[in-house]
Amino acid sequence: MSVLYLESSAALAWLLGESRSLEVIAKVDEADTVVTSVLTLLETQRALIRAERQNILTAGQCNKLSGMLARASSGWVLMEISQPVRERAARAFPAEPVRTLDALHLATALFFMQVYPDLQIVTYDRRIADNAQVLGIG
Repeated sequence: MSVLYLESSAALAWLLGESRSLEVIAKVDEADTVVTSVLTLLETQRALIRAERQNILTAGQCNKLSGMLARASSGWVLMEISQPVRERAARAFPAEPVRTLDALHLATALFFMQVYPDLQIVTYDRRIADNAQVLGIG
């Protein structure tokens, strides 16, 4: 069974139709299970709101993309930002410095690995990718 952790940068690449969007779609479609943090939904929604406020997206486009995210994420396994996740995020990671939200993604992925040892990650954030590699998150 293939399990994929979808990080915020990849979710945004998909939603905004960036150059790597087809890569994200293919990886999500190939996965048996998609997992992520509730943080991904929050960060993605906030980015859409920012894009609308900066006139990068219209209100209609923002609503459409929010709907796409809601439909897609209804089939994902979401992890809350629990006390154990927060505690792990507060500790050091192999490739510091790590920003707080990135640390929460990494900590969440590590907890998902306890259930899904072959967890793969899709991210376009260099700090997360560097740490994921060292931590053994595919």
